[in-house]
Amino acid sequence: MKLVDANVLIYAVNPDTERHIEAKTWLDRAMSGGATVGLTWLVLLAFIRLTTKRGLFPQPLTIDDAMAIVAQWIELPSTVIVEPGHRHLALMAELSETCEVTGNLVNDLHLAAIAVEHRAEIVSYDSDFDRFDRVRWERPAS
Repeated sequence: MKLVDANVLIYAVNPDTERHIEAKTWLDRAMSGGATVGLTWLVLLAFIRLTTKRGLFPQPLTIDDAMAIVAQWIELPSTVIVEPGHRHLALMAELSETCEVTGNLVNDLHLAAIAVEHRAEIVSYDSDFDRFDRVRWERPAS
């Protein structure tokens, strides 16, 4: 399973970013079948929050548009919502033993623990996932 980070989703829908074509191509291909695409509510809410934020992008989405995009994604047969399991907190503690985790890295730690728990590979433009042992991740390639 490919567990997608928010930055991939944001770049895929925002034509004003330099990574748009690469992210959109990867996401379209991944969601069209083959491998399972995992999404978490934390990632989806980050997508909605950031794509609707005025000043962050020249053309922010409306809340209705952002939620409609998310609805389309989660209705696809190749997409699943991935939740933390009963070992989640213990995995977070284990993964944080090898690196200092503070502030913004907490969300990455959360996603990393979900990836380990579900034997998934994270797809992200964020190299911070290198910090976590046992976490497999890759950058989208078009």
